[in-house]
Amino acid sequence: METIVVRISGMKDEECVRTVANAIQDLPSIGHIEVSLEKGEASVEHGRFISPDDILRAIVDAGYEATC
Repeated sequence: METIVVRISGMKDEECVRTVANAIQDLPSIGHIEVSLEKGEASVEHGRFISPDDILRAIVDAGYEATC
């Protein structure tokens, strides 16, 4: 599995953290996820069947801005 760090803007509280984590976890081939409100980023372990763009799209679809 590969790990990427995604910068996320727009998270304001723990509810936002849960929303982002759930959006990522709903994708296939996702391993460990760590979302940090303080850092404004998420560390995502993913398999080869999903691309970083898929992860970014899931976060954007959840209502946040995301970049790798």
